[in-house]
Amino acid sequence: MKSMLTVIAFSLFFISCNKDNSTIAPITTPPVPTTMYFPPIGSDTWETISPQTLGWDVTKLNEAITYAGTKNTYGLIILYKGRIVTENYWNSWDKNTVYYIASAGKSITAFLAGIAQQEGKLDINNKTSMYLGNGWTSAPLAKENLITVRHQLTMTTGLDYNVPDENCMTPACLSYKADAGSFWYYYNAPYRLLQNVIANATGINYNTYTKTRLADKIGMKNFTWLNYILWLNSRDMARFGLLTLNKGNWNGNQIMTDPAYFNAMTNTSQNLNNAYGYLWWLNGKASFMVPSLTVVVPGMLNPAAPADMISALGKGDKKIYVIPSKDLVVIRHGEDSGDAVLGPSSFDNNFWAKLMLAIK
Repeated sequence: MKSMLTVIAFSLFFISCNKDNSTIAPITTPPVPTTMYFPPIGSDTWETISPQTLGWDVTKLNEAITYAGTKNTYGLIILYKGRIVTENYWNSWDKNTVYYIASAGKSITAFLAGIAQQEGKLDINNKTSMYLGNGWTSAPLAKENLITVRHQLTMTTGLDYNVPDENCMTPACLSYKADAGSFWYYYNAPYRLLQNVIANATGINYNTYTKTRLADKIGMKNFTWLNYILWLNSRDMARFGLLTLNKGNWNGNQIMTDPAYFNAMTNTSQNLNNAYGYLWWLNGKASFMVPSLTVVVPGMLNPAAPADMISALGKGDKKIYVIPSKDLVVIRHGEDSGDAVLGPSSFDNNFWAKLMLAIK
């Protein structure tokens, strides 16, 4: 009996000691990364990060995603410091689906113009006729000579936009309305000719120039310019957005080496439309103008979004949003959300009103 009691006592002592020495690991979340991530070139590998790790409201985030999905969005990507927070596809799309991005491609052309200038092949302060030849418009020569590449980048060429086809680039379609720099109007034909300017200045086909100066350097593998319009998949849009977030630097490779050009591109470029840079849309300004209108509207372009957001915007709600203060890039690809114009639309404000509830 005494022996049995000894065994029991020893066992209880062992259990007690074992219990006292054991600990339950606390539930922790990974630390929020402080470094920027760049997806590798030539690979589909892309690091992810959970919204919980970032302290986001997952319920509100899902509400923003659901809203986007009900508005003909087919591809939606949100990056934080380059990492995918969420990637969603609808309408049988996936990460490889290539579709046109309409005027969002203008912002890529602006970037390529900067590359051509830093290479010494182009000077945006030169008159456009240096690259297209005299008579590229039907304006009097003295008025045509007032138009510079910078005017093409800023939608201030002064050419008459009241034409049957805004994409017509023949001299007959490009007539004088007012002196270059005297008014702002979102006019496609002078922009499209900017691609010809870059090709002529560099002596390189525009698709090839895009490939060698941009796409190959950041891993955009599914792109093509077709009739002046760029076709991309959503991930390649995100890569360009990430490059822009990092001021033209890709994982230590400074692709755009001219900070003055980059700053000019992403800030107010003229005194007519505060919300327009070099083919980039700017939030947080005191007023703005939009395509197809000639009036100045007071207030921010997108009141619901961060003031420092810059955007590449295309018809049918093709969007590349870049928000430096939040280290975010947001891609919206697909069809018209229901109230879209050539650039800004009601989708911008409605979506960001919901998304900001998640990320605050």
